[in-house]
Amino acid sequence: MANRANFLLPIALLLISVAVASASDGLLRVGLKKRTLSRDSLVASRVAFNEEGTVALAARKFGLARGYLEPEPVGPVGPGEDDAGDIIGLKNYMNAQYFGEIGIGSPAQNFTVIFDTGSSNLWIPSAKCYFSVACYFHSKYKSSQSSTYQKNGKSASIHYGTGSISGFFSEDQVTIGDLVVNDQAFIEATKEPSVTFLVAKFDGILGLGFQEISVGNATPVWYNMVSQNLIKDAVFSFWFNRNSGDGEGGEVVFGGVDKNHFKGEHTYVPVTSKGYWQFEMGDILVGGNSTGFCANGCAAIADSGTSLIAGPTSVIAEINQQIGAAGVLSQQCKAVAAQYGEMIIEKLIAKEDPAKVCSSIGVCTYDGTHGVKAGIRSVVDKATGGFSDAMCTYCELAVTWMENQISQNKTVEQIISYVDKLCERLPSPMGESAVDCDSVSSMPNVSFSIGGKTFDLTPEQYVLEVTQGGTSQCISGFIALDVPQGPLWILGDVFMGAYHTVFDYGNLRVGFAEAA
Repeated sequence: MANRANFLLPIALLLISVAVASASDGLLRVGLKKRTLSRDSLVASRVAFNEEGTVALAARKFGLARGYLEPEPVGPVGPGEDDAGDIIGLKNYMNAQYFGEIGIGSPAQNFTVIFDTGSSNLWIPSAKCYFSVACYFHSKYKSSQSSTYQKNGKSASIHYGTGSISGFFSEDQVTIGDLVVNDQAFIEATKEPSVTFLVAKFDGILGLGFQEISVGNATPVWYNMVSQNLIKDAVFSFWFNRNSGDGEGGEVVFGGVDKNHFKGEHTYVPVTSKGYWQFEMGDILVGGNSTGFCANGCAAIADSGTSLIAGPTSVIAEINQQIGAAGVLSQQCKAVAAQYGEMIIEKLIAKEDPAKVCSSIGVCTYDGTHGVKAGIRSVVDKATGGFSDAMCTYCELAVTWMENQISQNKTVEQIISYVDKLCERLPSPMGESAVDCDSVSSMPNVSFSIGGKTFDLTPEQYVLEVTQGGTSQCISGFIALDVPQGPLWILGDVFMGAYHTVFDYGNLRVGFAEAA
């Protein structure tokens, strides 16, 4: 992972309280505390790139799974809006990461984990992790101290941007709240990337995705909850408390929803690909105006393990331009606009295939589908491959931006000027873009069309603000991610903090309602 900036930002990390209280409504709630950490601790919640060019976001760096299976048709019946199951308290890490506590073994050994809908395995550090420094700063599982431990021994590896988690499978009982999952397969990590996990404030990850992306085809914890009849309904839900100054981080509810944490009713959309919780999303609007980039639909993923909102660079740059986010001033991007702008516009007006424009003017090499190398990569990652790769990347961005402006009947001068301004708003090398804290109130809403309904994010919701010594810094909640197979959006905690999210496994659908 690349080095982060040297200055420090105060970060609120909420720690699990010793006390566990049972409310009069029968719901289990875990008390939370918090403490302040330095900005260096954010390293584990930023972007990393792996050897295949896969981008991984936020606290879980698993990369994007492929080969999803099509789901069965879903019906209209879902969980009741007032059904509440077992509630697990979450910690709020500067509105960037959320953690909860689980137990493994008998007696239970406690671990802090990220409940991650973007992966499907459970892993924690092993007592047999001898040579990774990171293991010495986290709780470690000791199989010899558990009476319910069962040996498995199958090797396992999960690849991350800065290395890989490796170890072996074991089986034991897992305690979540007052639920006990028996014979759960999990990974005992014996090797962890030191830099990434040394600063991470979680011990491991509990994946809530589908088994299709489970390493070793291990049965996910959630599947066993359902098959062992531990919950009433095959549904779980998230509420994230976005007030980082509050003592309560949020809740993940297994088996139902907590009606105290949302308003109105949920809007449901079917899961379109099993693996992640993926669904179809419509247009993206900035200040009520369509960006036009997803008017015909885009794939989206609801991902509790991703801190920000990730989307195509072309759209993120437009959002950054309208909210005044300062990214990297790219002279190469500006050079493409100045040198090839009119030529690109002419070809687009002549109805030439946009995917072939950059190759036809000699900037890219056309591979049959588009002008860049296949694979999921960030625009900055692609730019590091050399000048020609960067020029190709910027050319394709320019084509996307110009095509949108042509549809709005803008003049050539207006289009080139517009692209020139967007070049200034490209995300910084690690995806982070700063905004003026004093201008937050005047920034536009950013809206997402899901299931025929518009879900608005106010600037107060999509801007992360942290304060140190009376000085505040504000960071855009949007980050760039480009997928050659088509536009993909990852709706992480910035979105899920604004909208209570239901993951309806029984009916293969995802639901959103305004958080309360």
